[in-house]
Amino acid sequence: MAERDAVERAVARALERLDLAAKADLLAGRDMWALRAMPGIGLGELVMSDGPIGVRGRRWTAVDPSVAMPSPTALAAGWDPGLARRVGRLLAQEARRKGVHLLLAPTVNLHRSPLGGRHFEAYSEDPLLTGEIGTAYVRGVQDGGVGVTVKHFVANDAESERFTVNNTVGPRALRELYLAPFEAIVRRARPWGVMAAYNAVNGVPMTEHAELLRGVLREEWGFDGVVVSDWFGARSTAGAIRGGLDLAMPGPVTVYGEALAAAVRAGEVDERLVDEAAARVLRLAARAGLLAGAPARPAAPAEVDGAALAREVAVRGCVLLRNAPRHGRPVLPIDPYGGGVALIGAAARHARVLGGGSAQVFPDHVVPPLDGLRAALPRRTPLVYATGADPSDELAPAGAGFVLRAVALDSAGRELGGEPLPSGQVQWMGDLPEGVAYDEVVAVEVRGEFVPAVAGAHRFGTRGNGGFRLEVGGRVLFDGVQADTHEDPFEAFFGRPLERGAVELAKGEPVEVALRYTLPPELAELPLQAVGFSLLHGEPEQDPDELLAEAVAVAAAAETAVVVVATTERVESEGFDRADLRLPGRQDELVARVAAVNPRTVVVVNAGAPVEMPWREEVAAVLLAWFPGQEAGAALADVLLGAEEPGGRLPTTWPASLTDAPVRQVAPHDGELAYDEGPSIGYRAWAARSGPAPAYPFGHGLGYTSWEYTAIEVRPSAADGVLATVRVEVRNTGGRAGREVVQLYLTPADGDRRLAGFAAVAAGPGESAEAVIEVPARAAQWWDEEAGGWRPVPGPLTVDAARSSAAPLLTAPLPASDAP
Repeated sequence: MAERDAVERAVARALERLDLAAKADLLAGRDMWALRAMPGIGLGELVMSDGPIGVRGRRWTAVDPSVAMPSPTALAAGWDPGLARRVGRLLAQEARRKGVHLLLAPTVNLHRSPLGGRHFEAYSEDPLLTGEIGTAYVRGVQDGGVGVTVKHFVANDAESERFTVNNTVGPRALRELYLAPFEAIVRRARPWGVMAAYNAVNGVPMTEHAELLRGVLREEWGFDGVVVSDWFGARSTAGAIRGGLDLAMPGPVTVYGEALAAAVRAGEVDERLVDEAAARVLRLAARAGLLAGAPARPAAPAEVDGAALAREVAVRGCVLLRNAPRHGRPVLPIDPYGGGVALIGAAARHARVLGGGSAQVFPDHVVPPLDGLRAALPRRTPLVYATGADPSDELAPAGAGFVLRAVALDSAGRELGGEPLPSGQVQWMGDLPEGVAYDEVVAVEVRGEFVPAVAGAHRFGTRGNGGFRLEVGGRVLFDGVQADTHEDPFEAFFGRPLERGAVELAKGEPVEVALRYTLPPELAELPLQAVGFSLLHGEPEQDPDELLAEAVAVAAAAETAVVVVATTERVESEGFDRADLRLPGRQDELVARVAAVNPRTVVVVNAGAPVEMPWREEVAAVLLAWFPGQEAGAALADVLLGAEEPGGRLPTTWPASLTDAPVRQVAPHDGELAYDEGPSIGYRAWAARSGPAPAYPFGHGLGYTSWEYTAIEVRPSAADGVLATVRVEVRNTGGRAGREVVQLYLTPADGDRRLAGFAAVAAGPGESAEAVIEVPARAAQWWDEEAGGWRPVPGPLTVDAARSSAAPLLTAPLPASDAP
């Protein structure tokens, strides 16, 4: 309490020393990632950074690498809030190292539809699981003295027309589903920030939505942090400040700043609203230790080993979907001292470790599955690799074999400054290399050499908007302008990857490479300072039929075949939604042909969201690895070879085919997307209808042992907000130690089951363990649209202890909820 009082006194002192212009400037970003410092009142510069799987820092560049954790879907698949809190503490450590005070994460929107393009960046289809993981993540980050910005508030569950779409959501669905994770996090973790989404809800843009920002978020839930716009999301000066938006990002061109001061002077805006928003921004600065007179920033917690934690999260998130017996025992785990292993798939050599868009970071290393298995298998166990099928026909940024440097040039060709380029991507947003002034930059040259690992016709290309001149070994492959259009500004800025030509190169012989990029005039009109383009490369093409035949041959000769299938950045990324759930390229054919010659075929799915698996009953095992982060291969080897158990459970339902999914509409019609399904999404929707069952239900996941559920006990609770405490006893009936996630589902008289709690337990062979789970009162309530409030669910209630939403094992009656 004393600390909070000290913060408020410091805020009041600083605020009274600011005039209108300064207060308005305080609410507008100084640049892409920072707020303006005001030394006269003792205010330091506050820096923000994108997340959620790493901390990018002010510079989105591989020059300053970041720890890359597994995707949020993988973290949620662990069903472990304690692990999520540890991830948050690591990210606070990374933020402090990079001079960041506010992390733009976590994303707690829901998996309304498997077609959502940013599905991988959110946790779950269930609001309770999302709220539990999100609360722990926020606590972890803020344990380290770094703030969070919980996003995207609210109903931002798809990417199509995301800047302008009006999502029409009924009050019950809004309360029970989409607002619920935000409410849990705000009430229990006290986040420093919330991000207002691009979209409108029921006709009002979220950056101007007074009913939700002021009414629900602040007045009802007691949120005292800042509300920041999604980048470029604020469009109305008066509308935003009246609606409750505190910060309009990025700067320096925003609807706040001078525009806000002018609106106050013209009588369009009450200055009291500016004072309130400025006080909240100053409070944020005080919490970050950036305001004179406020308590110092909390000390950094104990150092966290980022690589070790990334590996642990990847292991914990692996979900074993299928593990059929062959010759009397399940195929997984693989005996490392058994016969040879055939590792197949382009993603086994070049794993996709994170999703596309603003969630991307640049790790200092990535362990692909091929390297991970090679390191883990005994030397005498044969391991043979074959590509089989490549999911992408696009060139990737120049990587292995390239030594590059990017240099900024002015109109006279003078070098302004530059930096090494670990990959072929130039992404300068906000801060540029030392000595480079954005207004002087006319062109950027990427120079260096490439040493091919294989001989043949190497392919080169470009990505971006502007003028390009590409030379390889003195040969000009392209000299012209590339202009890409896309309805989403993020996608439009980065452009499409385009192949420009091929050059015959000898293995091991260096060749000079040069790419000159000329900034297009339209960049000067953008409200930010940014340069983004890429030098692309691809190894010599191989005949697809020959690749498939080679994979079949090595699979037939091996004892076990492991096929890694994956999505691509064209399938799962920010800026667009998915058109289907099919694996790209000929990967389905690859799996089917390998399974036909090797009964011990294991498929590893490297995707952030559901994909169709028409071959799933034909293979021996299916392991879901999600986007597994920088330690992908090491974690996969741990699980495949049995050093660790795949302890994950599905945080979202996986349909057998898209046509089975309850919600498939993500594209707006005439600018409007109707959430006509109401509160019936995910497993609740699957249970409420007749028709095909999903391929794998919510909560599903096997391990390397077996469990028996032996007893359940329910005791009413007098604790605030808790309906009952449920004790579930389980026994490990298998031959090795394991981890079980005990899930509780509440079922009212109308049959509308919903997750009410969960806990993980561990036990050795033959041992028993007890899960103790508190059932929140809210789990037994519904939102009464007519009365505008929470009401107890009518009728008798039962609680099921289950292994998934479709596998109840023990049932007991539950006391009714009387709490509002």
